[in-house]
Amino acid sequence: MDKHEKPKRQQRARRRFTDEFKAGAVALVLKEGKSVTGVAKELDLTASSLSRWVEQARADAETSVRGTLTTEEKEELARLRKEVRELRLEREILKKAAAFFAKENA
Repeated sequence: MDKHEKPKRQQRARRRFTDEFKAGAVALVLKEGKSVTGVAKELDLTASSLSRWVEQARADAETSVRGTLTTEEKEELARLRKEVRELRLEREILKKAAAFFAKENA
């Protein structure tokens, strides 16, 4: 290894956490006033993950100053995007069908 090369950090396996665990971690930050980095170290989390959870909790409580979408708004946005995709697909199918029948009748 060259003296200028940094050793590669081993990537941590992706973990999943229950909603209860997340709520408890967020409560330690918001209700008990502990720091995000301190709680993250205590619970063996990354500070960035905990920060996202805290920000989402603030958005859901409508106390976020960042303009983060609430969970409800995110769900609605996902639903609307799916609906738009489906409507565009249907429109393309109808265009092709109309062109096909116009050619048949000509």
